[in-house]
Amino acid sequence: MSSAREEILGRIRSTQTGSAATVSVAPAPVTEPMETEAMLDLFVENMRDYRAIVREVSVDDIAAAVDAVLAEHGCHTVVVPPDLPPEVAPTSIETTVDDDLSATALDDIAAVVTTSSVGIAVTGTIVLDHCAGQARRALSLVPDVHICVVHADQVVTSVPEAITRLRASVEAGRPLTWISGPSATSDIELNRVEGVHGPRNLEVILVR
Repeated sequence: MSSAREEILGRIRSTQTGSAATVSVAPAPVTEPMETEAMLDLFVENMRDYRAIVREVSVDDIAAAVDAVLAEHGCHTVVVPPDLPPEVAPTSIETTVDDDLSATALDDIAAVVTTSSVGIAVTGTIVLDHCAGQARRALSLVPDVHICVVHADQVVTSVPEAITRLRASVEAGRPLTWISGPSATSDIELNRVEGVHGPRNLEVILVR
């Protein structure tokens, strides 16, 4: 180690040693609890505000809703995770079950169907922790149409509530994918461009 580097590191260590500096962390804002129906309505409103398409169905109509989305987007190919619940799986076209498909292979597939972990009403966000039915991260990013099934009991009011529910996933070191509408960015003239970093179409099927 050079003498200059030792001197610099020595100064940093001496500054840190015995420092009484503390970092204050502001408490998380408290969101007033909402009635379930009002919370779900707010979730739908905010998801649509981010240009997601939201369909509200009963548990018996999930597969039919998935088939309808595929038909409306003209999708002839769809990929699903190997552990997707059968009641969520498409029935109108043959599915490709992911077995660690390459990014190139995924790019040739029009749509993906996943479940979700948490929905957040005040931000219109869905979160995937990539457990059962939620696929690995690449599947939720590469195909152009993402069909995501959210159950009503997965929706919470606020981000702090979502963090609480996701704590086990965080502690297990699983990746989290937070999605608020289709992938979008703006060019230098602030023109919205969709589909640059992920799907151009986000279809949320809310089971309530």
